[in-house]
Amino acid sequence: MNLHEYQAKEILAKRGVPIPRGSVCYDPLEAQIAARELKTEKVVLKAQAHTGGRGKAGGVALVSAEGDIRTKASEILGRQLVTYQTGPEGKPVSALLVEEVLPIDREMYLGAVLDRTSGKVTIMASSEGGVEIEKLARESPEKIITIAVDPLRGLTPFQARLLAYKLSDNKIHAQQIAKTVSAVYDVFIKYDCTLAEINPLIVSGDKVLALDAKINLDENALFRHPELESMRDRSQEDLLELSARKDGLSYIKLTGDIGCIVNGAGLAMATLDLIALHGGSPANFLDVGGGASEQGVADAMNILLDDRRVKVVFINIFGGILRCDVLARGVIKALNARGVALPIVARIEGTNIEEGRELFEQSGLPIEMIPSLDEAARLVVAKAKSL
Repeated sequence: MNLHEYQAKEILAKRGVPIPRGSVCYDPLEAQIAARELKTEKVVLKAQAHTGGRGKAGGVALVSAEGDIRTKASEILGRQLVTYQTGPEGKPVSALLVEEVLPIDREMYLGAVLDRTSGKVTIMASSEGGVEIEKLARESPEKIITIAVDPLRGLTPFQARLLAYKLSDNKIHAQQIAKTVSAVYDVFIKYDCTLAEINPLIVSGDKVLALDAKINLDENALFRHPELESMRDRSQEDLLELSARKDGLSYIKLTGDIGCIVNGAGLAMATLDLIALHGGSPANFLDVGGGASEQGVADAMNILLDDRRVKVVFINIFGGILRCDVLARGVIKALNARGVALPIVARIEGTNIEEGRELFEQSGLPIEMIPSLDEAARLVVAKAKSL
């Protein structure tokens, strides 16, 4: 679950991180009133959407406080913001952050992530902020400073100070940066984050402030933070992913045209890799799990059918707890109910395999049974390219 910029800033501010003065607005008139209350020469209007690259996409505007703020706010609110991260469908903008414009002397980067290789939280920082950290890591990795945090000791004060003085040799600034480093780490741990980021962290005169912030939360830990559920903006989430979550399915929408139904995360990842190896592009990650019922399989199939990009379906099932006949009945049930006849390539093995194959063969649906995983992947890629 992702938070909006204004929500991330509110959380950081409660931990003592200075942020620019501003307020979130939901209509142009409210934005105009908020801008005038700031009593500054200029204000910045920032579209609140779960994506990076908002500025380049026209989602951020610098406006004179005496200018036509309502018109500019109207241009941003209600639009679909298309960035390099969203794809052509974009993200809807229903909220606007109106903030004061501050003079910027320096821009830095600060973030906390989980290093899955070491199993430790890693604090990352750079003296170059305001740019994509992925691009910086790719082009100038030497400019990124990292500190691995021992999970038993936590972030120590000396680690925060060490990082701060690597970013600035100004004592006043370094002290503030150290406090901000500790605050970001505390937020990351307290709220079970997958990412807590300030980009840029700016120096403005003698102050260090979070000019922009991002917090992503681990969905699996939300039961420990019921107060955060009210911060969820479902308009920013993919409808198919929401539907899958409701049905208890592990589904992630991707960018390709080959719909995949697999049981087991490991087998699902291997399936995606094999499709890519043969030149195809998967439309999703979908793990129905080991104990899926007939209705659960039908729900999974319906999610694939709701994705208009899907040209062909690849079913790769190793039937252990999930019996092959249950799988077949679920797939057939969904296809017959929807009246859709997408080509399907199925590679199934395991419990009740013969009954499952017989059900598919007698269904009259365009389902091809291929025993070899590699051959099945080749075939499904070829079908997708031919359609």
